[in-house]
Amino acid sequence: MPVDTSTPRLRPAGDRAVGAGRRADLDGLRGLAIGLVVVFHVWFGRVSGGVDVFLALSGYFFVGALLRVTESTAPLDPRPVLRRVGRRLLAPLVLVLIAVTAAQVVLTPPTGWFSTAEQTFASLTFLQNWHLAHAANDYLAADPSVSPMQHLWSIAVQGQFYVAALVVVFTLAGVLRRRGLSTRTPLAVLLVVVTAASFGYAAFSSAGPTWLYYDSAARLWELTLGGLFVCVAPWLRVPRWTAATLAVLALLVLLGCGAVLDGRAQFPGPWALVPVGAALLLVVTGTTRPTAVSRLLASAPLMWLGAIAYALYLWHWPVLITYLVVRDRLSVGAFGGLVVIALSLVLAEATTRLVEDPIRTGTPSCKRTSLVAALTTAGVALAAVSVGWVQYVDRSARQIADLPGLSDEVYPGAGVFDIHPDPVSAPVKPPLMVAEHDLPATTTDHCIAAPGQREAVSCTYGDPTASRRIALTGGSHSEHWLPALDLLGKEHRFRVDTYVKVGCPLSDPLTPLTEDSVTVDCDTWSKNVLAALAADPPDYVFTTSTRPREAGAGPGDYTPGWYVALWETLTSYDIQVLAIRDTPWLQDDGIPYRASDCLARGGDAYACGVARADALDVVDPAREAAAHLPTVHPLDLSDVVCRADRCLAVEGNVLIYRDRDHLTTVYVRTLAPELGRQLRTITDWW
Repeated sequence: MPVDTSTPRLRPAGDRAVGAGRRADLDGLRGLAIGLVVVFHVWFGRVSGGVDVFLALSGYFFVGALLRVTESTAPLDPRPVLRRVGRRLLAPLVLVLIAVTAAQVVLTPPTGWFSTAEQTFASLTFLQNWHLAHAANDYLAADPSVSPMQHLWSIAVQGQFYVAALVVVFTLAGVLRRRGLSTRTPLAVLLVVVTAASFGYAAFSSAGPTWLYYDSAARLWELTLGGLFVCVAPWLRVPRWTAATLAVLALLVLLGCGAVLDGRAQFPGPWALVPVGAALLLVVTGTTRPTAVSRLLASAPLMWLGAIAYALYLWHWPVLITYLVVRDRLSVGAFGGLVVIALSLVLAEATTRLVEDPIRTGTPSCKRTSLVAALTTAGVALAAVSVGWVQYVDRSARQIADLPGLSDEVYPGAGVFDIHPDPVSAPVKPPLMVAEHDLPATTTDHCIAAPGQREAVSCTYGDPTASRRIALTGGSHSEHWLPALDLLGKEHRFRVDTYVKVGCPLSDPLTPLTEDSVTVDCDTWSKNVLAALAADPPDYVFTTSTRPREAGAGPGDYTPGWYVALWETLTSYDIQVLAIRDTPWLQDDGIPYRASDCLARGGDAYACGVARADALDVVDPAREAAAHLPTVHPLDLSDVVCRADRCLAVEGNVLIYRDRDHLTTVYVRTLAPELGRQLRTITDWW
């Protein structure tokens, strides 16, 4: 995967001596890293540390190539480097993106094409990591709901580094050349500073682990550390008697890293030093004399994997996700994994032989020029189509502004539970294509704390002049109730203050907060919200009271103990709690799905719903959990979301779900009458 413009395919054994020109053992190390990535993705759903090895080697190779130019008499012209890197990265990437886009168009309904178009363009422009960071996408184990382009975040990070490194190194070298000075030592000093700054940011930033996982600034140290090693290589010497032992230890650490460390939560923080350090130790120990490990890494199988590493990385993830989609499974199993790996290897070998090698190492010819021109044209066309589709959907999303004015007779939504006649047939609202854009005001007003944002962000809705006050707190499953609370607040003169954060139900952390905790982002935000509530207590806190049971724990929902602990804390603040039952989540045998996708494929409201018994217990679990707390008032609107036996995808011509588990704003507005009835009984405000 690291860019290397001079790698031959395979060399005879006599030419693979470590330290003789090209480092064959590093090609094998790259092969070992891609092998770990593929195996852990396919069968274990874990981060192996292989990508971190790729990043370190990318820094080592690329900075080394730039340094060789600066130490020669060659002109400091970035254009040949950019052309070489562009061909190396973009040609196979365009080919894979064309295949992935075609598969998505065939296998997914038009409602899913918007996300495909967004990620295709982000991948082509090497911005996929930022797209995923802003979308708060965790780097999850593979399942049919995960994007087949999610893995391209690391290609984006590398592309950004190559451009930045090219500018910085050539600029520095240009200044030093005019003074007759060498570039190596000043560059090493600069890389030490940048590496330390990036590592400190990754280790101590208040941003959440999901954001940091994709953040180029947090990943930069892995690349610059590799570049630093190539700068100081002339002074690095490992005693012969220790090199073999250290190489064995480094290899064992690299092989076991993915099984021991939770890379999704711990990388690129200090624990990422484990795979990166092991890889760079293998670089150092093989510098002067071959060790048993370096000879193993230079073996033909690992050399072959190293030669196809980039193409294999590009192909294995979309092949895995496509297999899961086609087979409608959550995991591939032993045999399915072998099928995925075999197909990925075939595609990677073909891509390397037919695309990478002719473009990278071939001499200029009509065939090479035609291949580059064809892929360039295809890439531009793919980018244009992606941008066009995104703009089309964005224009269509403007219809959402008209949705509050829908006729109650034609679009009663939850009102069908109060009236017996079914409404007249009418197109479903919000339109399926733009349902995911039907968001609460807190999101459109940028008043929901993003990943890494820990302060208690608050906005006011309802009647801002009222003295009576409800604080809406928690994650997006609390947030989606805002449209109904806003309507009721304006009608019955109470204020709604929001304290919401992406993916973070409000809690009262009972243990000291530490930065290495996977929940530190949410916990710190919760502490800040609780402090704000204690300082200015509202009349009521509105928050969720249940969650769906985890996979394997049986059907239905439950009230976590830490919800009850929060209620007890709020009770100690003399604040009453409106604890609303969470809505059913759409899942089919554990596989989440979107109602809009199901309907777009031709399913009806019944088929695209979920059995009530699978999603909800017979009785709201919060009633028993809150029985000892008279200040906690359970709210349950399940009977105006679900029928007796099933929770449908559409009621009263209104789409209930905007995605897999969040209600549309249109439907929540139709829930206001029932929510108002339950609130009136509790508050006696009207």
